Amino acid sequence: MKKTSLAAAFLAFCVSTLLLPVIHAAPERYRIAGVPKGTTDEYWKSANAGMVKAQREFAEQGVRVDIMWKGPIREDDREQQIQVMENFVARRVSAIVLAPLDGTALVSSVELATRAKIPVVLIDSTLDKDVYVSEASTDNYQGGVIAARRLAELLNGKGKVVVVRVVPGSTSVEGRVNGFLDTIKEFPGIEVISSDQYAGPSRDTAYRTAQNLINRYGHQIDGIFTPNNSSTSGTLLALADVGRGGGKVKHVGFDTDKQSVAALRAGDLQGLIVQDPLNMGYVAVKTAVAKLRGEEVPKLIDTGCTLITAENMDDSEIHDLLHPPLDKYL
Repeated sequence: MKKTSLAAAFLAFCVSTLLLPVIHAAPERYRIAGVPKGTTDEYWKSANAGMVKAQREFAEQGVRVDIMWKGPIREDDREQQIQVMENFVARRVSAIVLAPLDGTALVSSVELATRAKIPVVLIDSTLDKDVYVSEASTDNYQGGVIAARRLAELLNGKGKVVVVRVVPGSTSVEGRVNGFLDTIKEFPGIEVISSDQYAGPSRDTAYRTAQNLINRYGHQIDGIFTPNNSSTSGTLLALADVGRGGGKVKHVGFDTDKQSVAALRAGDLQGLIVQDPLNMGYVAVKTAVAKLRGEEVPKLIDTGCTLITAENMDDSEIHDLLHPPLDKYL
């Protein structure tokens, strides 16, 4: 009996120390929510594609990452973005990747996630309060600097310029505008005749804003800077309507879609400052998983921006920036 008891005890020890951890060891799994500023623009689809790219890489390593993607339809609907954030917190996702529509209005939503121990990684734009884990974005101020120097070059250092804003509270766009306005002062022959008009959240609202500016200033306008995709697209349409495309008004835009790429090739647009939203989404998921694993993560990750012109748009290294491989991931 004693030998039998010892054998049974030894067997129980083996099961408890060797077999049960194997049986109960769960595979690594995370649920990461993506909350963009909008869901219709190609820019945000590229960010979603980047998140899926990271998801697939983790899958190859045996790590399951479920991506949930939801945001407001309009890029000025702060209340809907706040509601989406609150819903994801209530669903107890593992982490959130957020492109905040407003640097102030979304602070409380991120604080809510933080209290629930859900790390938030920002993309594209920042917040006015340090309540997030990390940020993967363009150096937007530097993007505005590059745009100003390109427009000054096109104008040979003299002329009258219009700067179109997008929506109040967007820290990314305001950074670009500030970089532009600060840098254009280096060229005393250039006068900014308007920089306080907002294009709104869509191509249609931007088109109406650009029409109003053209009607007001007419042939005084020598150059225009538009700091995001929708403002660029709407302004291109307005300039074409009055026969001022084709470089008659020098136009430098920001971000890319099929229309802006075609305009660049046709000579209606003389420069595009292009970000890498696919890389933003990719880096954000990688960073979120690192944080969930208890690793140290950088506070700011610069995902870069590039000046694209008709002269370099066909270079091989530019191709994926102008034509993000959305079909490969979405």
